[in-house]
Amino acid sequence: MSAEGAQGPDRVSVALGARSYEVLIGPGLLAGAGAHLAPLLHRPRLAVLADDRVAALHLETLRAGLASEGIEMVALRLPPGEGTKGWTQFSRAVEWLLSAQVERRDLVLGLGGGVIGDLAGFAAAVLRRGVRFVQLPTSLLAQVDSSVGGKTGINTAQGKNLVGAFHQPVLVLADTGLLDSLPERDLLAGYGEVVKYGLLGDAPFFEWLESHGPALAAGDTAARQHAVRRSVEMKAGIVARDEFETGERALLNLGHTFCHALEAATGYSDRLLHGEGVAIGCALAFDLSARMGLCAQEVPSRVRAHLRGMGMKADLADIPGDLPGAEALVALMGQDKKVIDGRLRFVLARDIGAAFVCDDVPGDTLRGLLQDALAAR
Repeated sequence: MSAEGAQGPDRVSVALGARSYEVLIGPGLLAGAGAHLAPLLHRPRLAVLADDRVAALHLETLRAGLASEGIEMVALRLPPGEGTKGWTQFSRAVEWLLSAQVERRDLVLGLGGGVIGDLAGFAAAVLRRGVRFVQLPTSLLAQVDSSVGGKTGINTAQGKNLVGAFHQPVLVLADTGLLDSLPERDLLAGYGEVVKYGLLGDAPFFEWLESHGPALAAGDTAARQHAVRRSVEMKAGIVARDEFETGERALLNLGHTFCHALEAATGYSDRLLHGEGVAIGCALAFDLSARMGLCAQEVPSRVRAHLRGMGMKADLADIPGDLPGAEALVALMGQDKKVIDGRLRFVLARDIGAAFVCDDVPGDTLRGLLQDALAAR
């Protein structure tokens, strides 16, 4: 019996016609990757782009799993951290893939968190005008969000994810057993994206998280697998209905307009991890909704109570170091790729699980919210 167990992993389909694929969720998928990848390969060879820290823990397990199916692996280890997701390491990755003679019918695999997944997917998208790729996400954030849906890209000096491509993977292997090796801070950052799914469209899931979130953080394997599966189910459904974000998919950006501005303000550094920014952004989005009279005043308090109860960042006061003023943060939001005709777009909410896209937020209300949040630091 494989490490995946007698029942095998959970399977969630992303229904996109000819570009449909499955997300496999469960323990043991890293060691068993060869069996899942062999049917996709035109020749027994795989090129891997890996986060260096992740590679130190898991690359040889992947190599052995591939070798058991007669698959040769070549790998490039890239530095950890958000700074990797830029032109320098992207160019390095593409040049390496070319020097490794990766052909158009080959597969590229991204092994790591969201940074490596986004970079590897974008490299595959432009290599030889499009090479297939596989996501093997090793962080909670990547398993529930960035590995699914085909958004790939890099950051620039002007902002986050402003250069990239829609390029769907052919398979996602979300090995929940790998979450055991995550530092607590990284796990909780990923949980920010999990909470987002309950907040944007599934109030019962948010209630489940209120009850089971602490067990998930403490290592409950069943809770982790359920949370990943439910998050992926929600994202897969939205992506299938709106692959290129012309409508409903924009709901997945709940908290992200605030988050991306805060990430830019902190220099895409370890001062603020992406999932931490999402959690703070979600809390601010509910605060903004309440200020605009869209939801009851106690709703943002409930959101923040759960984040606090999980030991997560929930306010601007939780970000170490200096932050720019309200006007500067609004200016950073203006670089967000969701801006249309110069108008900021926010995902706001009428209640937990009832989010919607809004592009007519009063500027004074937004600045007042940020000024108050900064004053509380």
